[in-house]
Amino acid sequence: MRYYHTPDTLFVRGTFRAASTGISGGIRDTATIFNHTVPADWSHDEPKKEIARIAALAGYGTDTVGLLTAVPMPTLCVLQYDFITVFITAGMREHPPHAAGTINIIVCSSEGMTDSALLETIMVASEAKAEAMIGLGRDAGTPTDAVVAACEGEVRHQYAGRIAEPGRRVRDAVLKGVPEALRRYESGTVTEPAFFHLQPV
Repeated sequence: MRYYHTPDTLFVRGTFRAASTGISGGIRDTATIFNHTVPADWSHDEPKKEIARIAALAGYGTDTVGLLTAVPMPTLCVLQYDFITVFITAGMREHPPHAAGTINIIVCSSEGMTDSALLETIMVASEAKAEAMIGLGRDAGTPTDAVVAACEGEVRHQYAGRIAEPGRRVRDAVLKGVPEALRRYESGTVTEPAFFHLQPV
């Protein structure tokens, strides 16, 4: 896996098996996962076309899994925990209450997982996101949240529940990353993504 970001887009490249709850969700093989910031006045009518447009502009064709957000990409948090890397952007508007926002989470494992373990990874990441948000006294999420779980390499993990090796790392990374990403978004002053290296407690 390798990743890079432009002012508006995070690109994660590799040879992935990926599961996504995003606009073009499902489980499939892909070489590119991305999270793209759209303008605040962007029309939501055709998100699939926007994802295809961003992929084409980057030269990656249709072999992509894409997410969209209104959150600026410099607020991105990248969390590394052994073989798990988690990418998080988070924004939530409190005024008026329940106004739209988005929390996007991309989980990448350098150790292979079964398809069922990828789906379990999405569940663990979603549970941890809700736990983190409730801990902040916020709603558990937003209407447009999305999670991608991806892996590379030979299958080593049949399970990814919260006490399995992948799940424990995903949970810890999300619990750390969601509040930090939200803080960075709400500060309005950050100019570069942040990187965190996690160690077992």
